[in-house]
Formats: sequence, structure tokens, C-alpha cells
Amino acid sequence: MTSILTYTFKNLPNTSKWALQFSVRPLSCSSQLRAAPAAQTKSKKTLAKPNMRNIVVVDGVRIPFLQSGTSGLLHRTNVPKDIVDYIIFGTVIQEVKTSNVAREAALGAGFSDKTPAHTVTMACISANQAMTTGLGLIASGQSDVIVAGGVELMSDVPIRHSRKMRKMMLELNKAKTLGQRLSLFSKFRLNFLAPELPAVAEFSTSETMGHSADRLAAAFAVSRQDQDEYALRSHSLAKKAQDEGLLSDVVPFKVPGKDTVTKDNGIRPSSLEQMAKLKPAFIKPYGTVTAANSSFLTDGASAMLIMAEEKALAMGYKPKAYLRDFVYVSQDPKDQLLLGPTYATPKVLEKAGLTMNDIDAFEFHEAFSGQILANFKAMDSDWFAQNYMGRKTKVGSPPLEKFNNWGGSLSLGHPFGATGCRLVMAAANRLRKEGGQYGLVAACAAGGQGHAMIVEAYPK
Repeated sequence: MTSILTYTFKNLPNTSKWALQFSVRPLSCSSQLRAAPAAQTKSKKTLAKPNMRNIVVVDGVRIPFLQSGTSGLLHRTNVPKDIVDYIIFGTVIQEVKTSNVAREAALGAGFSDKTPAHTVTMACISANQAMTTGLGLIASGQSDVIVAGGVELMSDVPIRHSRKMRKMMLELNKAKTLGQRLSLFSKFRLNFLAPELPAVAEFSTSETMGHSADRLAAAFAVSRQDQDEYALRSHSLAKKAQDEGLLSDVVPFKVPGKDTVTKDNGIRPSSLEQMAKLKPAFIKPYGTVTAANSSFLTDGASAMLIMAEEKALAMGYKPKAYLRDFVYVSQDPKDQLLLGPTYATPKVLEKAGLTMNDIDAFEFHEAFSGQILANFKAMDSDWFAQNYMGRKTKVGSPPLEKFNNWGGSLSLGHPFGATGCRLVMAAANRLRKEGGQYGLVAACAAGGQGHAMIVEAYPK
């Protein structure tokens, strides 16, 4: 975390009626394995607003995303540490010793102890929250220069003692006499030693996200083959982007006690035949979500340098993109846990005065293939818009030729607290490479929440 700053600065729900509306239809992704054509440069209006500061991304980086259990911005931008006004980072599974990881990382990276820093958590959109909190500070005039990002270390998550063991240890700490201590020891049982392992499960429903994804895929009639094809597309496009040097936000990282890693290590294109051999991971034996069409547990960190446009230009920087309108949404965490993009996309488009046709690059978080394809179907359904979203018409699904063209979370990985910055930088870099003007970033998150943001290319 310090180095990234230094280097970069059960049963089906009552949704069976959904399946009646979303009959199985082909969602083949095989044609998308070819290189997508470059977007045509268009003359579009800018989203600058009167009497509001333009906020820009100067640059952003991330360390290689690594599968858990396997093996910086300041150098990239040469920004003086003392001009950074505030540092905000997102994380999900917090370590008690570094609960404000943003502050500890900032101090470790050599930032002034006068630079405030705080940590946010909002599940898979924690880095998104870090970024938009920074936008608010700049827009209000409180800050000019923000470092925002996120971090997650799934290879070393905190594992707690059982509740009974914790209670006994606290009582032992209060015991003042030998007799009191012996009395407590007499109550000890071997099962007290059983640890409480962390789980990616909803507190409100006790359901794992994978189980929810399987139910969502069934409700929207997304087949196992559709999911495997989409996962293969993600890995194939990520491999192509990696080989062509398009993932320019990745910077080398020296793993303590190990070698320096230079690229994401979860990109592994397979074959549909091999993927079909895998057994269901959550709902057995009839589920369709497997290890191959799910995002994997990932270690990683990301950071972005965000500035007021006038400050960036005064310092001689050439920004990569404007950060424009954004929204957060929230819905039922049981049956609509992973539908954040469906709800957030039309809202952010309306806020920006755009339509789906105006978007040149879509970057959506891929928690599961089934989640992505279910969102596609929901977004392309007038029935769903009218009955669940209170909207008259559908927003429409993103065209695949504009969607996650350099891979996504299924292939690149998903460090919970860091993915949001990766999405924004992917959109910004794609717009520059492909000649587009507007990007749309969207993600779902635990708790039934979601986020979407418009990114506008900075004029070359």
C-alpha cells in the first residue's frame, strides 16, 4: 500500500416471474474476441457546467492484481508531496492495526504528517467512494489536489477467535486474583479454539454473493454456456490488451521477500470445453456459477492523482480525463444484490444529459459472468424498467463492441477496495486510445448498492 503511493503517488427467491419475462436467448460473445474497432471521433458537447470547477484525472496507476496466495503515483507524475491536500483510500476487509490504512500508507510513503488522510469502505465500490469524496472536496473549494485509491490484501485477511474465546480472553484480562483466573480456565472447552473465518456473505441475508449470483442468473434465464462464453471473452481480451501493452496503468511491485511482479497473474484464457468440466461452486449440483465464470480473490492496490483543472495546468500537467457526473444507488440486497449497474446507468445518463448512444467506452465491474449478463437483460427490458424501476422505458444494454474491451474483473482480478480506480483509468485510457469522448463506469456492491460515473476524455 505504501509503495503504490510512493510509486504512483439456498431456495429460489420469489422472482420466478422474472424467468417468464427473460426467456433464454443467445448472448454469444465469441464474435467479441476479435479486436473491437476504434470509436469514431465525434463532435460532442462538453459536460462542463457554469460556475463549477472542472475536475481532472492527471494520472492513475495500480500494482499488478494478483490471485490471493501468490506472489506508485509519485514517481509516475513527479508531483511534490507537499502540494497534496488530502488522501482518501478505500478498503473492505480492514486490519485492526491499520484501520485508517490511508493515513498509515501516506506516512509510510513519506507524505507530510500535516496532510490529512482517511479511509472509506463501501464494499466493491470503496475506491469509487474515495474518488467521489475527493471530487466533493475539490468542487467545494476545500482542496485542489487529492490522491484517491484503494487496497485489498486477500492473502492475509484477519481471522478472529470464536466469540466464546474472545469473551474468555477479555474476562481473563480483567481477572485480578489467581482464583478468578482458575475459575475462568475451568470453563474452557476445545471448541472455543475454532476460528471465525471471513466470508463474502451478506449480513442481512447470510447469503454468499456467489449464491446470489447463481439465483440471479436463473431468474434472468442466463445459461451456463452464456456465462462461460462471456468469461472466455474477458480473459481473451485481457490477454490481448496485456500483450499489446495497453494496460499502461500497471506498475512493477516488489513483493517483500519475493520477486518483483510486473503484470496481472489471473489472466488465463482457457477453452469452453475445459470450462464446461468445472462443477458448480455455490448451488450444487444444478447451479451455473463456477470458478471459471466468477471473479477470483485478489490482492492489489490502486491510486489516482485528481486535481482541479486550473491547478493541474498551472503545474504543467496534461490531464487524461475529466471526472463528471456520478450517482450511487441502493436496492433490495436479497433479490437485486448485483443489479447496481442497471439502476445507476439511466440515472447518471439523465444527470449528464446523455444517452447510451453517446457513450464510447463502457467499463463495468465483472463480479460474475451471470451478473453482467443479467444486468444486460434487465437494462434491455421495458418490463423490468416499468415494474421494478418505476421507469417508462428501458435504458438499453451496452453494445459489446464498446464494453470492457481490455478485459474486466473476471480476468484482471478484483481487489475489493481497489477496483473502482482501475475502472476509471481503463475508461480514460481507452478513450485516449480509441478516440472516444465519453466513458461510463458502473459497478455493483455488497448490500445491494451500486455506482456509476461519466468520464470525459481530455482534449488532446
